[in-house]
Amino acid sequence: MGAIFRREMGAFFTSPVAYVYLTVYYVFAGVCFYLFTLSYGIADMSSFFSMLFWANFLLIPVLTMRSFSEEKMQKTDQGLLTAPVSLGGIVLGKYFAALMMYTIGVAIIFVYALILSFFGTVAWGIVAANFIALLLLGAAFIAVGVFISSLTESQFIAYIISLLLLLVMCVMQELAGLIEGASVPELFQPVVNLLATGMNAISFYNKFYDFTCGLFDLSSVLFYVSTAAVFNFLTVRVLETRRWR
Repeated sequence: MGAIFRREMGAFFTSPVAYVYLTVYYVFAGVCFYLFTLSYGIADMSSFFSMLFWANFLLIPVLTMRSFSEEKMQKTDQGLLTAPVSLGGIVLGKYFAALMMYTIGVAIIFVYALILSFFGTVAWGIVAANFIALLLLGAAFIAVGVFISSLTESQFIAYIISLLLLLVMCVMQELAGLIEGASVPELFQPVVNLLATGMNAISFYNKFYDFTCGLFDLSSVLFYVSTAAVFNFLTVRVLETRRWR
């Protein structure tokens, strides 16, 4: 896994991916920090963190779209699959490389919090909770993106499908609200209510919002970690199928 991780990190910085991703992330974060925190002259960063949540479904697919799609396009995937490395090691090596790049981007929030501390009192506990929440969210989203990348050789298709799937995950609570407000026969109302409750329970935004308020919920941590584990497992299964073709 270590060799794959180092290989992927090197690939990020020898291509424009790392530089484009970090530049866009820092610019977006900087604009949001100014618009939602500095311009109001407040030390509350909750709106800033909420905007970073929405940035993730747009930017994370940039990190993951090349993970396996590029290997398939360049016909290097068979060499990778026959290398003396376990499939789990291959997947986790690529996964943790993308997660490291994401972490480098997210760490900018501490710089902004430090700047804000010169103008007011910063709730460092909430900043730390939001950093952890963003890491957990990114860990789940990156696993989804890597899985989608393993299904296609087109980086563009991998980006679009990842984007759409992550968007659905981000607006799950809105979809649940639409279902709850739908006019259905009374006979089906319990089913509708159950479906809406289930969708709210797996809402990525609802769980993230708790962190922005400083609420550290273990169930939310397990939810994000489980999502990452499931999609990494599915990626291994995809590679396993391809290895035996």
